[in-house]
Amino acid sequence: MANSKSWQKIFDDYKILDHNFDKSPFSLSATQIKRACQKFKETGEKEVRILCKQDSREDRPDVFIKNNLFLLPVKNGFYNIIKGEGYIDIPTIKDEISVYPSKLDFMPDTTKVGDSEMQHLDYAYAASLIRTFTNDPSLVLTIRGRKYTPDFEFFIEKQLIKVSSVQTEVDAGYEGKNQVVLIEAKNFSATNVIIRQLYYPFRQWQERTKKKVVTLFFDKNHGEDVYSIWEFEFSDPKNYNSIKLVKSGKFRIVEK
Repeated sequence: MANSKSWQKIFDDYKILDHNFDKSPFSLSATQIKRACQKFKETGEKEVRILCKQDSREDRPDVFIKNNLFLLPVKNGFYNIIKGEGYIDIPTIKDEISVYPSKLDFMPDTTKVGDSEMQHLDYAYAASLIRTFTNDPSLVLTIRGRKYTPDFEFFIEKQLIKVSSVQTEVDAGYEGKNQVVLIEAKNFSATNVIIRQLYYPFRQWQERTKKKVVTLFFDKNHGEDVYSIWEFEFSDPKNYNSIKLVKSGKFRIVEK
C-alpha cells in the first residue's frame, strides 16, 4: 500500500498497537492523523481523506492487514480502528447470464457515452432491470448523493460502536409502496467491499422510514454488456457482521 509508511508512523506516534482491541476500538481524530503525517511530502501520504479510504481489504495499509484491523468513520473528523472482519466477499455468480428484454421501446443514445457507475445504473433502472430484480414495479428514484446519518449504534463482536452524523453516499436509492432499495454500484469486478458502504446507508434510512430497507450491490464489467446484482440483508440490524447474501443474478439487457 502506498500509504503504509504514513500509517506506520501514526501507529508508532500514538502507540496504537499497545491498545487492547479485544475490549474497545481505538479512537483517532483527523487532527491526530494530520499531526503525525505533516512532514510527508506527497498528498497521498498526508491527506486524511486519502489515508482513510480503505474500501477493500487490499486497500488497507500493511499495519492494518498484519493485525486484523480496519477503519470506520464514527463522527465528522473522528475514526475508530477496530479489530475484526470489516469486509464482505462479493461472491462469483455461477448462474448463467439471463437475457433481459428491456422495457424501453427505444435505444437511448446517451447511455453509450462514457463508462461511469452512475450511467450503467441509470440505464439498468430505465430498462426496468432494477424493478424486475426486486419484483417491485412501483420503485421510483428518490435518493442520490451525500447525506449525513442520524445517531445510531451497533456491535462488532462485543465492541459497541457509536456513530453520529457521518457522511454517507449511495449511488441510487429507490422508494416503492412497501420498500426502499439502496444501491452501491461499481464498474469493476470487486471481490470484496467494506461492509460500511452497505451498512451505514441501511441504518440511515431504516431510521427514516417504516418500510423495509433493501440493500443491493451492482456491478457492470468493463467491456462486457453484463450487469450483476447482489442483494444483501442484515439479519440483526444492530450487528455489523450479520450481513448475508439473499440472492444474485447476471443479466444481459437486450433492446426490442
